[in-house]
Amino acid sequence: MVDNQNLLAEQRRALILDEVRRRGGVRVNELTRRLSVSDMTVRRDLDALARQGMVEKVHGGALPVSDPSTHEPGFEVKSGLEPSAKAEIAKAAAELAVPGSAIALAGGTTAYALAQRLLEVPELTVVTNSVRVAEVFYNAQRAAAGGGEGRPPAEAATVVLTGGMRTPSDTLVGPVADAAIRSLHFDLLFLGVHGISVEAGLSTPNLAEAETNRHFVRSARRVVVVADHTKWGTVGLSSFAALDEVDVLVTDAGLSAEARAEFADRPTELVVAGESAADADS
Repeated sequence: MVDNQNLLAEQRRALILDEVRRRGGVRVNELTRRLSVSDMTVRRDLDALARQGMVEKVHGGALPVSDPSTHEPGFEVKSGLEPSAKAEIAKAAAELAVPGSAIALAGGTTAYALAQRLLEVPELTVVTNSVRVAEVFYNAQRAAAGGGEGRPPAEAATVVLTGGMRTPSDTLVGPVADAAIRSLHFDLLFLGVHGISVEAGLSTPNLAEAETNRHFVRSARRVVVVADHTKWGTVGLSSFAALDEVDVLVTDAGLSAEARAEFADRPTELVVAGESAADADS
């Protein structure tokens, strides 16, 4: 049974999704006992997950979706997955950003966590196709201009939102986004992914997002992937970059020894958030 009876809806749904995937299915009465919530609350959570394409509802419970490679989770669901790992990754990745540089920040919940860290880096030019990421910078600038907490507006980032069609993860994709990205050049690209593997490289279940990400990768001098350990071995419908096109992978300590070994002879630098160099070598 979960000790915290006041979990946020996103956290509950993340736990439910983990149970469905781990056990191959769950029953409503099992979840009510485990989460210490009502039958109605569990059913609402399952309805929300089903709308996001994350589970398939059946009588009395839920099953995994038949083909996860083609299903794109929504932003709220993904926010509840591996939150501590994403926070550690964001902290480590932010150290790669140089004041005054031009960076691209693609969509996703890890990128959202990173955006909050990048508020501390002065005078960045930030190009993003994430509505949520743009809001982080806009809200900070409004607070600073209004005399609230935050950096003085003179040091705040210049933010460019690409435009485009909105995906379930609040990312803008399609021809408008692609055209904007093609005309720009970035010192650094921070890129979240749905899946990463040796064979498929970087992948996503969204075909339009894959094309937009290809343009991001082509327009950047350095590519930094920010991905927690659960993304390793996951393959989405469409690949958009090979693993060797990644300059730096920032991940968390949950990455397996087998996965780490894949980077021993590759040009990609592996940064494990929360570990010292001595820890990573041991």
